[in-house]
Amino acid sequence: MKRHDAASIEGKVAAFASRQHGVITRGQLLEAGFTRQMVDRRVRSGRLRPLHRGVYLLGALVGPLEPVRAREMAAVLACGGRAFASHENGALLWGLLHVERDASVHVTVEGVDRGRRPGICAHRVVVLAAEDAAEVDGVPVTSPARTLVDIAARVRPRVLEQAMAEAERKELVTPGDVLAALNRKGRARGAPLLRRMIMARESPAFTRSTAEERLLALVRRGRLPAPQTNVQVAGTEVDFLWPDERVTVEVDGFAYHSSRRSFENDRRRDARLMALGLRIVRVTWRQLNDEPDAVLVRLAQTLVWTSAAGVGRGGNARRT
Repeated sequence: MKRHDAASIEGKVAAFASRQHGVITRGQLLEAGFTRQMVDRRVRSGRLRPLHRGVYLLGALVGPLEPVRAREMAAVLACGGRAFASHENGALLWGLLHVERDASVHVTVEGVDRGRRPGICAHRVVVLAAEDAAEVDGVPVTSPARTLVDIAARVRPRVLEQAMAEAERKELVTPGDVLAALNRKGRARGAPLLRRMIMARESPAFTRSTAEERLLALVRRGRLPAPQTNVQVAGTEVDFLWPDERVTVEVDGFAYHSSRRSFENDRRRDARLMALGLRIVRVTWRQLNDEPDAVLVRLAQTLVWTSAAGVGRGGNARRT
C-alpha cells in the first residue's frame, strides 16, 4: 500500500472514530479501506480493542481508558439498524440519573431479534416513534420523555421523581411530553405511578443531598404546604422556598461549614435574602437525624406565623 493511500485510510478511520467517541465498526473499517487481514492484525496488536462482535475501540486514538459515552455508542452500533441507548443508560446520558453504570448497556432496538449480545440488554420494539428518538453528543438515545417512561418501573419512586424533576429543571420535558410518551408506548409497567406523579398537585421536587431528601420527606409527613426546591431568588439559590409565606429553609449537610470562608459567605447570603423580606430557617443534619419532630414543629410554626402576620404574597423566585 502506498504511503499516501495509507494516510488517507488512517484519516478516514480517525474521522469515523472521532464522531463516535473512539468507537468504530468492522464495516466502517472496511469502508475506509482496511482489509480483513489488516483489521485482524490491529486487533492482535491491541490497536483495536473489541467491545462487541464487530465493534472496536480505537486504542491509538483514546489511550488506555474508554472515553465518556463509548459504552453506549458501542452497544448501539453493535445492535445495528435503528438502535438507541435507553432505560438507565438513556437517563445517564441525559443527566437524569447519577449512579454507576450497570455491567450491561440498555438499548432499545427496532425490528426482529438478532440474538443475544453479551454486555447488552436489548429491549425490542416494532417501531420507535420519531418523537421518542433523539441524540446526545452523537449517541442515538431515547427522548427524555420516553426514557422516563422506560425507567418508571425500574427505579424507586423517589428516584423516578428526582429524574422527572431534573428533566423539568433542564427544560427537557413538560408533563404533557411524558403523558404523550406514555400514550405512545401503551401498556407499560410503572405507567400508573408516573401518571399519578404527573397528575398530583405537587410538582416533582428536585433535591441534591440526603439531608434535603430527609427534610422533604418530613415536610410531606407533616402535610405542610409543598415547597419549591432548589430555586433562584434574586440570583441566589435556596434549598426550599415557600413563596406565599416568604420562608426559606437552608439545609446544612454532613460537612457543613468546612471553613470560615464558607460560613461568612452563607451569612452574607442570608443577609441578602433577609433584605428581600424573606424569613430564613436553617436546619442541620444532626437536627434532622436526632430530632426530626422538633424540626417539623419549628417549621410549621414559622409557616403559620408568617401567614398570620400577613407577610406579602408572591416572591421573585423561579425554578432553575
